[in-house]
Amino acid sequence: MIKYLYSFAWIFASLFAGNGIQSWLNISVPGSIIGMLILFTAMVIGVCRPDWAATGCQFFMRNMLILFIPISVGLMTHFDLLINNAIPIIVSTAGGSLLVLVCLSLLIDRLDRGNK
Repeated sequence: MIKYLYSFAWIFASLFAGNGIQSWLNISVPGSIIGMLILFTAMVIGVCRPDWAATGCQFFMRNMLILFIPISVGLMTHFDLLINNAIPIIVSTAGGSLLVLVCLSLLIDRLDRGNK
């Protein structure tokens, strides 16, 4: 139980620090992303050992489906907005996926030529 509390303390401290930095600097990067970068940096420089946060991370990964329920409900409350913007959403999703696919294939082709 102490492992869970300690792990959640690291995760939530990073999240709250990231949210604080995001609101203080008034930037468009989500605070959760900044919090993940803070936790990653703490692990890289040795302030937090990876196994200290692993217990809480495994708990979140096992229960991730439950964490998507509030997001799904939020999407349903804005269904009319999604329908009105369906074409730009579909085009940007398909275009972004295609761009990643093309860039990755070119990179792999370039790396494969270097190995021969």
